[in-house]
Amino acid sequence: MSLRKQWRAFDRAAVGAAPERYGVYELGDADGDSLGYGVGVLRDELKEELAYGDAAKVRWVAAESEAHAERLVDEHF
Repeated sequence: MSLRKQWRAFDRAAVGAAPERYGVYELGDADGDSLGYGVGVLRDELKEELAYGDAAKVRWVAAESEAHAERLVDEHF
């Protein structure tokens, strides 16, 4: 499965829009096919992915805590 959010272009603006809180993010290619997902503080994780990855799209769900983020992974992936 995957997150049920709309894809957005994965660029500096998307990273800047990400909250500084735990969550689950999903990365996609230009066609919207999932490349993988991660858990962590969203803005920090996405900064690193943007610098070192090759994803074209991103979507995320913010969580209330690290434990909540892990439960979201179990629900969606």
